[in-house]
Amino acid sequence: MNSPESKGTAIVTGASSGIGAVYAERLAARGFDLLLVARDLARLESAADRLRNAYGVRVEALKADLTQETDVLKLEQRLRSDASVSLLVNNAGVGANGSLADADPGQVQQLIQLNVVAVTRLASAAAKVFTGAGRGVIINIASVVALFPERFNAVYSASKAYVLSLTQSLNAELEGTGVKVQAVLPGVTRTEIWERSGIDASGIPAEMIMEAGEMVDAALAGLDQGELVTIPSLPDAGDWQAFVGARMVLAPNLSHRSAAERYK
Repeated sequence: MNSPESKGTAIVTGASSGIGAVYAERLAARGFDLLLVARDLARLESAADRLRNAYGVRVEALKADLTQETDVLKLEQRLRSDASVSLLVNNAGVGANGSLADADPGQVQQLIQLNVVAVTRLASAAAKVFTGAGRGVIINIASVVALFPERFNAVYSASKAYVLSLTQSLNAELEGTGVKVQAVLPGVTRTEIWERSGIDASGIPAEMIMEAGEMVDAALAGLDQGELVTIPSLPDAGDWQAFVGARMVLAPNLSHRSAAERYK
C-alpha cells in the first residue's frame, strides 16, 4: 500500500548518492513513495530513514547491482508486479576513462550492461506496466555528450547517445497512452562518478560544473513543462528546437532508391 495522498511509488536507480539521491529527495517532497535502488545498502537505508521522517512517505531500500543480470531481473519483476509504481528514474550509470583502444574489455562490458542493457530492460518493463495503467513517467538520465561525442570517452558517449535515442523512439511508441517520457542531458555535474571512473575533474573550469541539486530541479521543471528532452544548462530552448528542425530536414532524403549523384 502507498502512504495517504501518495502519488504512487517512484523507483530511483543509483539512489545512494549524487543525482539519484537528489531525485529521491525531490520526489519524496512531491509526495511519492520510494523504492531506492543501489549497491550500497547501508547508504540506502540511511537515506530511507531520513526521507521517511522528513516527508512522511513510504521508502524501501533495495540492494541491487544492475551490472548483474540476476539483479536486473529482480528489479524488472518488482516493476511488473507492483501496481503502485508510477515513475521510474533510470539513473544508475558509470563513466569510463581513457580511449577505446586502450580500454579494458571487462570494464567496457560492465559499462554497456549498466548504461545500456539495464536502462533498456527497466524502461521496457515500465512501458508495459504504465501503458496498461494509462499513466506513468519514465525518466532516463543521458548526458550532453550524446550531442557532442568528440569531447569525451567513446564508449560512455555512445552509451548516452543510445539512451537519448531510446527515449525519443520510446516516446513515439507510447504516444496516446498517457505515459510521459523524458531524457535528461546533464552537463558536468558534481557527483561521485568522476572519482569512481578514475577521472581527474580538477582541470574542468568551475563555471562548467553544476551542483546535482540544481541539475535535478531544472530537470523536474522540464518534466513539468512537458519536455521530451531537457538540457539543464542550455540557455535558449530555441537552439535545441533548431537542432531538431535540422534533423527533420534530413528525414525525407535519408532513404531513396538511388544513391546521391555525388557518389556516382
